[in-house]
Formats: sequence, C-alpha cells, structure tokens
Amino acid sequence: MKLTIHFYTLDFKIKRGIILKKNISYKSVLAVFLLMYIGSIIFLNNIIADKVFSESENRRLEQAPKFSTSQVVDGRYTTNYEKYITDQFPMRDFWIGVKSSAEKLIGKKENNGVYLGKNDFLLERFQKPEENKFLGKIKEVNDFAKSISNGDIYFILIPGSTEILKENLPAFAPNDSQLEIIEETKELLSHKINFVSIYENLFSHRKNYIYYRTDHHWTTEGAYLAYKDFMNVMNIVPNEKEYFERVKVSDNFYGSLYSKSGFRNISPDSLCLYKAKRDEGIEVEYVEEMKKTNSIYCTENLNKKDKYTVFLDGNHPYIKIKTNFKKDRKLLIIKDSFANSFIPFLTGHFSEIHVIDPRYYKEDMVELIEKENIENILILYSVNTFFKN
Repeated sequence: MKLTIHFYTLDFKIKRGIILKKNISYKSVLAVFLLMYIGSIIFLNNIIADKVFSESENRRLEQAPKFSTSQVVDGRYTTNYEKYITDQFPMRDFWIGVKSSAEKLIGKKENNGVYLGKNDFLLERFQKPEENKFLGKIKEVNDFAKSISNGDIYFILIPGSTEILKENLPAFAPNDSQLEIIEETKELLSHKINFVSIYENLFSHRKNYIYYRTDHHWTTEGAYLAYKDFMNVMNIVPNEKEYFERVKVSDNFYGSLYSKSGFRNISPDSLCLYKAKRDEGIEVEYVEEMKKTNSIYCTENLNKKDKYTVFLDGNHPYIKIKTNFKKDRKLLIIKDSFANSFIPFLTGHFSEIHVIDPRYYKEDMVELIEKENIENILILYSVNTFFKN
C-alpha cells in the first residue's frame, strides 16, 4: 500500500514537473515575443520620421515635446510625451482600422462622440449647452446687434444631421434636441435681428442627399435649400437650380466624422459643386494672406483628404468677394465652415460679399462694416459650432 502511494506520489511529481516546465517554456516564448515586439516598435520609432499631419484623422499630430525641468516637475512633459507616443505610434492608421472593425463586429455604435447609425450614417452626438453658456452666446449676438446703427441683420442657426436625420440614430442613443435650442434662441434674440428659419425646409427634404454621411456639414443640396429660405426673408428672388451647372467633382470624400470616429469600412460620400452658367465676374481676395483668385472653388484641394476645402479653400480670417452684380448691394457673413458651401449661391445677388470667421479674425467688425458701407449682415452658424466656441 505504501509503495503504491509512493508510486502515485512520484508519478504526480513527475507530471507536475512536466507541466511546470511546459508553463515555464510557454512563458519564456511569450516573453521573447513581447521583447521582440517592444524592440521592433522602438526600432521603427527611431527610423520612421515623425508625421506632422494625419490624412485619415484630418488633424495635426503631436510632436516631440522639448525637455525642460519645469515641465517635468509639473507633469506637462510626461503628459505631452504620452500624447506624442500615441500620435506617432508605427502603423497607427492600420491599428485604428483594426480596432474600429473589431468594435463594429461586436456591435459598438458610438466612438468619440460619433454614432454609427443606420446605413453606415455617421452622426455627431449633440449635448445642449449649459444655461449660462447658452445665455452668454445670445447676449453676444444681441450686444453686437445693438452696436450696429444701420443695416439689416439676419441670423441662421443650422441643425445638424443628428437632428434632421434622427431616425438614423441607433436605438436609445443619448442625444439632446437641437430644435429646442433653435427655438429658444429665436425667442431670445433682439427684435433687430431677422431670424431665418431653415429647419422646416431641411426636414421636409430629409429623404434627399442634404447631409454627408461621413462629414458633419450639409451637402450643396442642403445649402441650396437654406439659400432659398434666406433669399425669401430678404425679399430677393432666389435663382432656380437651372441657373447653375451641377458638377460632381468627387466620389471619394471621407469627412470629419469619419476621421473623428475611427469607424472604417464605410462607403465614401460624393461631392458636387453648383457653378453659375453665366460669368459673374468673381474675384476672391484672401485679405490676410494677400492672395487673389477668380474662383470661389479651390479645385486642387480635391486631391487632399479634406475635400470640403474645395469651397473657398477652407476657413480664413477675412475673405472679400467682388462680382459684376449691377446693384451696389453688399453683405457681411459672420460664420463657421457651413457657410463655405452656402456662399456660392449668393454671388449672383451681391456686388460684394465680406466673409469673417471670428475664430481667426481679430479686428473690430463694427469698424469694418462702417468702413465698407455694408448694409446687410448675416450671422450663420451650425448649432454645434455656435455654442461650443
């Protein structure tokens, strides 16, 4: 009996030893692979030059921080270095694609504030602003209106695709109402401001291609609907679509929401321009850049990732547009990027269009209005941008 027990004990020890050896061997192999992986990452980081801009994410990438004792002490150096390593990780775009594909397979519908909706429609989550920020923005607009002695002021607050196309949102996706914010804004604006309501027109055409699927902007078709509403409020007869030649310039447009969300394997958008069939004598001056051109379209940008910059070459502090329109009718637009695809419809109605982006323009706008004798002012913003900035 003792021999049997001893035999089994010995047998157990032998088997346990084999298992331990196998575990040690397995762990050793894993350790070697891990070291090889870390080594290859360090090697690639050293031989691959740092990228300045990510085309797929459409943003500037973090660069190596400069070492300083003060930044090490307060923790900024470590934080910035972590951002740098994350942004300059070898094959970053490939791994982002792998991650998003895996998340899509397991049914994840939200990433970085962007929902993956029906038919692969990307929709930016909207969270209503805090009350003090909301009222502060309204006060800014009303104070500006008070400072204008002459001229008509118009205001367009643009709902995003998340509001107009909310049926595309994933089930139970948390999202606040942009329409409520638009209606509250309308009620609180000064009587000096003509509020241009575009919601109804956009909503009634929601089955049409009026918003990009991969970008937060409206398409030229969506901008055209808002243009007609604006002209009607100004008591100006808008040009019908026959006035323009519709030209498709890209079938491969991936926009800001595609870049922001990380969701991949989504079909691209198409991008169209509406060009006036008659010569409008357009001259575009990028004032601070001291550059002039005779087109509102920058077609060379169609070769870039951000193809939306085909409209007026993206955002600039101050753009001055002159046309051969017979009447001396001037317009100032205070805007965000939604206006860039909206402006091409206006060049047939104004002799001068002054375009200001307050994010970059630091001069006194009231002085500009008086100096240029501008009698019409349009404030045009998307709901998201207006209450974020």
